[in-house]
Amino acid sequence: MKIGFDNEKYLKIQSEHIKERIAQFDGKLYLELGGKLFDDHHASRVLPGFQPDSKLRMFSQLSDSIEIVIVISADDIEKNKVRADLGITYDEDVLRLRSEFIGRGFFVGSVVITHYDGQRAADAFRQRLERMGIKSYYHYLIDGYPHNVSLIASDGGFGKNDYVETERPLVIVTAPGPGSGKMAVCLSQLYNENKRGTRAGYAKFETFPVWSLPLKHPVNIAYEAATADLNDVNMIDPFHFDAYGKVAINYNRDIEIFPVLNALFEGIYGENPYKSPTDMGVNMVGFCISDDEACCDASKDEIIRRYYDAKGKYVSGANNESEVNKIQMLFNQAKITTDFRRCTTAAKELRDRCGHTSAAIELSDGTIITAHSSPLLGCSAALILNATKHLAGIDHEVKLIPQSMIEPIQKTKVEYLGGHNPRLHTDEVLVALSVLSQHDNNCRIALAQLPNLRGCQVHSTVMLSEVDRKIFKKLGCGLTCEPVKKF
Repeated sequence: MKIGFDNEKYLKIQSEHIKERIAQFDGKLYLELGGKLFDDHHASRVLPGFQPDSKLRMFSQLSDSIEIVIVISADDIEKNKVRADLGITYDEDVLRLRSEFIGRGFFVGSVVITHYDGQRAADAFRQRLERMGIKSYYHYLIDGYPHNVSLIASDGGFGKNDYVETERPLVIVTAPGPGSGKMAVCLSQLYNENKRGTRAGYAKFETFPVWSLPLKHPVNIAYEAATADLNDVNMIDPFHFDAYGKVAINYNRDIEIFPVLNALFEGIYGENPYKSPTDMGVNMVGFCISDDEACCDASKDEIIRRYYDAKGKYVSGANNESEVNKIQMLFNQAKITTDFRRCTTAAKELRDRCGHTSAAIELSDGTIITAHSSPLLGCSAALILNATKHLAGIDHEVKLIPQSMIEPIQKTKVEYLGGHNPRLHTDEVLVALSVLSQHDNNCRIALAQLPNLRGCQVHSTVMLSEVDRKIFKKLGCGLTCEPVKKF
């Protein structure tokens, strides 16, 4: 795929910009981290060339100056809130994040439990942290937060919170998910640092929307598609325009909360160092786009991927019709239909010709490979075989897995394991290929092509099983499925 983002330039100018922001204050900056630090696959999809661990690598350049504080809401602990992408509770994810950070050479100073109001589960979690030797602090509920500024910026508000002891100039405040209270922790620390004679700073590090790109740029539209379930809306920052006469892009929640933040800064310092919510950000990603057309095309593809994902959840029973409708509206803004995605069109055309469920993949050089289901193989399993044969230069008519090997597997699936679908899934095909590769050179060189599927786009005319979806995810493919269930 065409590269559209200069990752090395990003690592350089982003770290330099953060250093400059630290220097604006008394050598102490609280940086609220939005989005994902590990595995930012949305960014790598819409900005081809952006590495999923780019933010982590950028912070590694500043690791000696960084201290990480992980925030979790007492309400989320009490409700056993689960991260949908990982299937683990937020409190378990705090420990996972801490371990991941430490394993990458970062200093994790403490955990802050926010929205605390005597929740027993929060007390139990704090005791667990203490047994593990992890420092922890409570931040309490404040009546009227965030609008009761006179109370919040007082000893009865932020002053009531535990002061989080930190050692390093750059304090990254992160959390397992949204709504954890990261911003409140940062502002509370500013208040309490100021009482101790330190004029600390606050900044926000979120990659999207990209403030320096136009409002209707596909990269920014793709962000709206990604957050359609939250109903985030990209907007021109009116505070930035009033202050500087320049257009900058932000999103509704930051713009709506800025008057409150402005009052809080004035309550803490007597003045606000920022004239707009965009000023608070430190995101330089827009200046590292090297091929705008490549990023536009990748972003349009992402909008379509988000649509199919939302539509699939709706068909499966989720109450997310507004999410589906919003992304359909974004199609109009991006001037696309699902046919923009070449593999989508190819899969549907094959289905219409042969009458079977079908799938297609667009390889990195733009080649389209297709496959359909048969009595032996599901369409996704057949697609992997066809794609790896093409990449290995093996004739399409060559059967990598003989029918004599497939049939016993089918018998086991149906007769012994009680399955209803005898066709082989992708994982079963890959296991069979692995076994045969010990003695068959074609199977061996076909297997060796699997890394070349990373970044390729795949579409199926039917909703695939969880097993097949996970295989494509592990292979690094961008998968979409028609919202049609198997029967």
